[in-house]
Amino acid sequence: MDTRKLIASLCYFSIFFAGFLVPVVVYFVTNDSWVREHAKKALLSHLLPFLSLIFFLIIWIATISVSSTIFLGVVSLILYFIVMIWNVIKGIQVLLER
Repeated sequence: MDTRKLIASLCYFSIFFAGFLVPVVVYFVTNDSWVREHAKKALLSHLLPFLSLIFFLIIWIATISVSSTIFLGVVSLILYFIVMIWNVIKGIQVLLER
């Protein structure tokens, strides 16, 4: 197996064990532009749920209602699962590239 593919896919799969850390380290350590590109994409996809959670918390503080709290919690959870599934798909695609 190609080491480049393994490292690039590990950046996507790291959402399960070391979200921000692995893509950042790979981005700054590697000289391979292809791997750096995937590390950057993985980092951005790992940041999306975190940034949306901050955005939803700001909205929640502004509205302070139970229905908005439940809605924002559900939306955050759905977004996280979508991003998690997307990262798994991208990690597999990178492994299967020629």
